[in-house]
Parts: sequence; C-alpha cells; structure tokens
Amino acid sequence: MAKKPKFQTPTGMHDILPEDQRYFQKIQNTCEDIANFYGFQKIETPILEEAELFSRGLGLATDVVQKQMFSFRTKGGDYLTLRPEQTASIARAYIEQGMQNLPQPVKFWHLGPFFRYEHPQSGRFRQFWQFGFEVLGEENSVLDAQIIQIFYNILRELKLKNLIIEVNSIGDSQCRPYYKKLLASYFKSREAALCSDCRRRLRENPLRILDCKEEKCQPVKAQAPQILDHLCETCHKHFREVLEFLDELELPYHLNPYLVRGLDYYTKTVFEIIEDSPDGKTLGTLAGGGRYDTLVKILGGKETPAVGGAGGMERIIQLMKTKAVRFPRERKVEVFLAQLGDLAKRKSLKLIEDFREAQILVGESLGRDSLKAQLKMADRIGARYSLILGQKEALEGTIIIRDMVSGRQEIVKLDKVVKETAKRLKK
Repeated sequence: MAKKPKFQTPTGMHDILPEDQRYFQKIQNTCEDIANFYGFQKIETPILEEAELFSRGLGLATDVVQKQMFSFRTKGGDYLTLRPEQTASIARAYIEQGMQNLPQPVKFWHLGPFFRYEHPQSGRFRQFWQFGFEVLGEENSVLDAQIIQIFYNILRELKLKNLIIEVNSIGDSQCRPYYKKLLASYFKSREAALCSDCRRRLRENPLRILDCKEEKCQPVKAQAPQILDHLCETCHKHFREVLEFLDELELPYHLNPYLVRGLDYYTKTVFEIIEDSPDGKTLGTLAGGGRYDTLVKILGGKETPAVGGAGGMERIIQLMKTKAVRFPRERKVEVFLAQLGDLAKRKSLKLIEDFREAQILVGESLGRDSLKAQLKMADRIGARYSLILGQKEALEGTIIIRDMVSGRQEIVKLDKVVKETAKRLKK
C-alpha cells in the first residue's frame, strides 16, 4: 500500500490541476463575452470581510451564518470571515464607494473562490468557485428576466442541455409577514414530523423550512400553504411581469411555489436553474439568485432595489465533462531549440526572448545536454524545425536549422534565425 503523503489538501478543498484549468478558463471567457455584450463591468472584492457583514446581510437564522462560515479573530481583535458568497460584499462596496451617486443601475459581474464549512459532496466543496452577475439601482421586473436570461445563456454556451428554470416569488415586507404566520401555524401542528433543524427554523424563520433538503420533511413541506396565493398587489404584479418576460423569451421555466433560496436578503423573484437529466437525477442547482431590494439598506445604505445571481463552477464543470465541449485550439509548437554546452545555454535564453517578441512558440529543454534526447522531444511534440546551437555555433554566432521531416540542415547567422524561421513557417 502506498504511503500517504504527510501533507494533503484540507477536507473539502481541492487542487485545480492543469487539465481542469481549460474548463475554468472556458467559463471565464464565456462570462466575459456575455458581460461585455450586456454592459456588465467586472468587480473584485476581498476574500476576507467583517463577519457582521454576512451575519446581518444573509440573516442570523440561515444555515450559512449558523453553520457554514469560516470566521476567526485576528491578532488585532477584528472578527473576520472568509466570504461565503459575493452579493453582500458587492452591496458593501456599493455603499462604501459611493456608487449610489453614479448613473443607475450599476451592473457588475464577478468570478472567484468562496468558502463554506459543509459536508463535501458531489460537485460541492468547502472552497468553491462561482461566477455571478448583479444589477443595483433598478426595480423594473425586466431586469429580473434579463438576469435569468444571462445565466441561461451562459449554461447553454457551455453546452449544457435540458435546462429548467425554477422560479417563484417570496413577496416583500408587505405580504411576507402574514405568509410567515400562516406557515408557522401550519408547521407547528406538524412539528413532530420535522427534522431537528426545521424545528429550530420554525422558531427562528419558518420560511427556511421550505429550503430544507431532508427527506423526512418533504411530505410535510409539500402540503404547506403557497406564498403565491398570498402576495400583495405590488408583488403579484411584479411576478406576473417577470413570467410574461420569460414567456416572451421562450425560456423553459416552471413555477416552484416552495422555492425560497437559503438567504434572508431575497425579496420578490427567486430562481434556480437545474439540468433535468433523462433518468430524473440532477446534480443540484447550477445557478440561482433573485431580487434583493432591502440588502443595501440593511447594510446601512439608502434603499436600493437590486437583482442578481451566481453559478457554481465545479458543479458546472462536472457536467461539462460529460458533454462535447469545444475548446480553443492550442497554438502548436513548430520550432524546438536544442542547445549543447554552457555558452549555448546562455545564448539560448536571449534567443527564446527574441522568438517570444516575434510571437513564435518555441519548445525547449534547457536543463538537458543530450542532443539525441532533445531531438527526440522535438519529434514527440511535432516540431517542424529544430534549431541546434552547440558550443562551436555559439562561438561563431551561427545556428543550425534542421527540417524534422526531410532531415536537411542549414547553417544561418544567429541574428538572422528568427526572420529565417518565420519565413519557413509561412511557406
């Protein structure tokens, strides 16, 4: 049995190896193209924020705040948290940087790592990557539909199919309190049938019960009152408009009256996008979000309507690996530089830079001295030409160009080799 290495990645965290980097890059490039088209600007916020930003913004009764945050006190006494999500950080930046004074709305996109202490499972890690899009300073329902469209477009661009958008409205401060009372009354009479977490949620925020994934709670949840029957006129109108826009866009959605998302800052529209596989199994939510009209005010800013969402990159990549995803063709290395001796090594370093400036990819193995091994490597990578620089050539200011197909060789001046090679590559 192989001995375990002394140091390993912490539980729930993972290395992103070179073979997976192309998937991350593909997602980033797709997000960037979409962002440029729809007029979103990139924003980056610190990985560490004050813990209170999330406890106040996300809600004290949420699982993220109660169970999943990586928080610690610094030597200076600051209580900080590794960010579990991005929206609260963007709302903080919006307030702190005075963005309410800019022409509204402001539109941001972001991509980076986030941290939650939870049970690692398929496509879910304790350090995970997300991309997201946020619009602050606009209450019109058309923005809700456009945000949903953007996430749907990105997933389609990444070749994911059978996508279903689940959508709901969770009302606002006018209609939600009455609905929460109805829910509390319903669940109290069935408290014994709930899991221990949901019994706690019943006391703190009965809406959170609708977000429970425990099998035990599903039958009770399925019979609960639906918020769509209790929306105020404003929320009802807003949600109707969102659905009309989705119909106009011909997006495949279905109403999920028990969709609430896991964070307290949401108001009105909430959505999730899943892949509906033929066998009925799903990897879970690929992207999700909604409207958060009260978050900026909760964090000390002016009342600011906002809407946004995020997509989980590891889970999306897991699905991408099952699809025929096309990646940009990598530039082929057509020239290999073989060198022999210390003087040739020194000259090679400058020569490689000359080729870089001419935008010609050059393969090399500077650490090796065996010409046979270097030419074998040139052959393996499919180089058309090998440049051979030995001690004699280095002293004379020359270099050998070898055609790897015909085997023909020609000596040229070292200071002319870049131009000469470029000419040959064009033929």
